Amino acid sequence: MKASTLLKFMHLWPPYLGAGVRVVRASSDLTSIEVEMKLRFWNRNYVGTHFGGSLYSMIDPFLMLILLNHLGKNYIVWDKHASIRFKKPGRGTVRAQIRINQERIDEIRMAADQNPKTEPEFTLQIVDEAGDLVAEAQKILHVRRKVENPAPDR
Repeated sequence: MKASTLLKFMHLWPPYLGAGVRVVRASSDLTSIEVEMKLRFWNRNYVGTHFGGSLYSMIDPFLMLILLNHLGKNYIVWDKHASIRFKKPGRGTVRAQIRINQERIDEIRMAADQNPKTEPEFTLQIVDEAGDLVAEAQKILHVRRKVENPAPDR
């Protein structure tokens, strides 16, 4: 998928439209994606700060999308586990940078080729306009090669 195609799709994706999440930048090789969310009346919680679910949704699909794009159709990539720790109330515009460098992608591919599965771990940060940490998420993905034409059980 081209970066421009991803940006167009994500700008129109209903969950992001509803939460106010915007993909503001994607590198041409799709190893880096930057997202932001402005505080609006529809994504603010009872106490006037960013709703936690919207903060998590900012980062949710992108590690999987990056890996699927780079590993190709012979691999299965799923989210396995996620947790988020809120560090301070999110106010104003918050941002997250999601990156997987090519070296890490190659390591994940090699591990998936040599083992039945691999479960790489990532830490992602959401920061406010001052660069202060608002939330930190831990994600574990499940990656494996697809089984090609398994023999039928008899």
